[in-house]
Amino acid sequence: MSDEIVVEEEQKNEEKVSEKKLAFYEKLRAKFKKFTTDKVGKDAGKFAEYLLSLPDFFIMLCRLSVDKRVAKSQKFIIGGIIAYIISPIDIIPDFIPVFGYMDDLVLVVFGLNMILNELDKEIVQDNWSGDDDVLELMQKITHTAEQFLDKNVLRKIKKWLRRVNEKSTSSNEK
Repeated sequence: MSDEIVVEEEQKNEEKVSEKKLAFYEKLRAKFKKFTTDKVGKDAGKFAEYLLSLPDFFIMLCRLSVDKRVAKSQKFIIGGIIAYIISPIDIIPDFIPVFGYMDDLVLVVFGLNMILNELDKEIVQDNWSGDDDVLELMQKITHTAEQFLDKNVLRKIKKWLRRVNEKSTSSNEK
């Protein structure tokens, strides 16, 4: 009987720790959003909130790259997107606070939009870990990016993706 009480107490303590960790994350997230809104404006603050989904997108890309339902040509594009994310050479350097990861996020979303025409949406949703609906989130990010980001940055992202797509197409023809 005393073992059961000990186990219950341990579970309660674990729940309290988890709640504290979650509360810490939520506070940190709120501070991050407030900081970016105060420093760079409302639109950038909204975009900064979207940046918090970048790890979820990265994991999804990794999962899609090994998913047997995804075609090789699409995996080539996915591999290119992953390489861009982890590369130290970016259109907007990563060391610039908040702005440095915007190009990564936009490139991920634009790249996924490219392959969604050939990829079943269910496969994307099966590989998504985020809280929001991934397709709706991608639409919001695309809309915000087109409103907020410099047109030259958007042009460079689209050009980079076109090159990856062309290489994917040419490698499939060989």
